This record gives sequence, structure tokens and C-alpha cells, in this order.
Amino acid sequence: MSKKGKFEYKEFKEFNDKIQKLSKEQVDLFITACAKELAARLLSKVIKRTPVGQYPSGSGKVGGTLRRGWTAGKSASSYVNSLTIQHVGNEYIIEITNPTEYSSYVEFGHRTRDHKGWVDGRFMLTISEQEIQSATPKILERKIEKMLGECFK
Repeated sequence: MSKKGKFEYKEFKEFNDKIQKLSKEQVDLFITACAKELAARLLSKVIKRTPVGQYPSGSGKVGGTLRRGWTAGKSASSYVNSLTIQHVGNEYIIEITNPTEYSSYVEFGHRTRDHKGWVDGRFMLTISEQEIQSATPKILERKIEKMLGECFK
């Protein structure tokens, strides 16, 4: 025969009340903060990975245009709080772009000027995206634990 266990309905009710306090707005703010953090991490990684052109001194050319071209959201700022997020259905979208005209050629590779050779791509965005995707579960788990810890104090 099994023993009857004790169940404190009062404690369950308190737990339920705490969960119900998480309003839809609070959850939306939390998800937005997570999206902003992931976008900022991706932007940081891709900027570090972007090559800078090397020119001979005295040529008047300065490298770094491609690196400086990375932006997140519709704002041209890399600050986390100013990122613009599009909320479409269940998706939160932050666009990471580089409007520099030759960015896709550096990312994916291109033919040489004489069309006889190939310059390999650097895949700075592709590799950075893959790194962020593999790190995302741990990042989100820590943020969720922190949020729930604050809610259940």
C-alpha cells in the first residue's frame, strides 16, 4: 500500500500567484532584452572578425570602412538599448547589416579582376552567427534563471 503524502495547497496557490504576476508585458520586455543581448553579441563578434584593408603609407587610403559599416537594427548605433526590434508574430527580428557595397564579396568570395582566379570569402558574419547560435541556449538559460530568481523572492 502506498502512503498518502501531504500537499500544502497554500504553497501551490502562492507559487501560482507569483507566476500569474508575470504579465504579458513583462515577458515581452524580457524577450526583447534577450534579443538585444544576442544581437549585440553577434555584432561584437562580426566586427572583430571583419578584415581591415592594408594600404601602403602615403597612398592616402585608410582601411576599416568595412569594419565600421556594421549596424544593427534600423539605427546606426551598436548600443544595446537603441537597437530597433521588429515583432512579427512569434518572432523578434533585429537586422544586422553592412551597407558597404563590397561586403558580400568579402563575406562569400569573388573572382579576381582578370577573371582567372578566386578570392576565398572570409565568412565573418556566417561564422559569427554559428557561434552565437551554439551559445544561445546557455545565454538564455542564465537569463531565465536570473529572471525567475527575481520573481520568486
